[in-house]
Amino acid sequence: MADIPFCMPPDPNTKTPSYKPPPKACDAHCHIFGPGDKYPYAPDRSYTPPDAPLERFVELQKTLGLERAVLVNASCHGVDNTVILDAIAQSGGRYRGVANVDESVTDAELERLHAGGVRGIRFNFVQHLGGTPDLDVFDRLVKRVEPLGWHVVLHFDAKDLLDFEDMLRRLPVPFIIDHMGRVPTKDGLDQRPFRILLEVARMDNCWVKICGAERISSNGPPFTDAVPFAQALLDVQSDRILWGTDWPHPNIKRHMPNDGDLVDLIPLMMPDPALQKKVLIDNPHRLYGFTG
Repeated sequence: MADIPFCMPPDPNTKTPSYKPPPKACDAHCHIFGPGDKYPYAPDRSYTPPDAPLERFVELQKTLGLERAVLVNASCHGVDNTVILDAIAQSGGRYRGVANVDESVTDAELERLHAGGVRGIRFNFVQHLGGTPDLDVFDRLVKRVEPLGWHVVLHFDAKDLLDFEDMLRRLPVPFIIDHMGRVPTKDGLDQRPFRILLEVARMDNCWVKICGAERISSNGPPFTDAVPFAQALLDVQSDRILWGTDWPHPNIKRHMPNDGDLVDLIPLMMPDPALQKKVLIDNPHRLYGFTG
């Protein structure tokens, strides 16, 4: 295990944000990690996160003023989705999930995941998490989740938007692009990957998460150089935009964000309260169907 890198822990001193989210606001991209003695990390993982259990996440949401969440099962847990299923089960309908699966998953297991609150599966294309998955397996899994009404979540590097634009245009299910496509802000709004992202975002089945400001920022905290990118995406199609914290921020190499600062980016990205309601409440509810 010595050769598996450890992640930085999240900032333990979460600021209470100046901005107060509206009731039922949703963090549409976050993770629960461990604790490892109860929910073991996968032996073949590419990183070891700090334990970031449900109890800490519940405290975080209270501090940030958020009530709903989409728990994305990260690759460090492999294809064992127990950690998010247990959290969803305790949420009273306020949480939904995105699972990790491989081709060994049975139809019965997919049905069990659906009953447990899962509404999508995620694929990592980014180099630091293994690069492009087997595309034949990808296609087969997409077809298998289509009858469930699920979507696929795509974790891209910016260059992947160049390589897989045609694939995106052929996908038969709704899909979400994480973290604004991880386009570096230093390359500007006119960089080709971002232009492609804006075009793809016009498609009826494309959703984009305007999270990951700390991942695309070139200036560092408070990451305001990411705001124009979020605004450009909102201008293209605000009906299919989601927002999230990405807590506890796995694989951050430089500036670990304070989640209170990330929440305070919301009114900079979308000053209009009606738009805030759409992105924080209406859009995630339409895609995930929260009951609590």
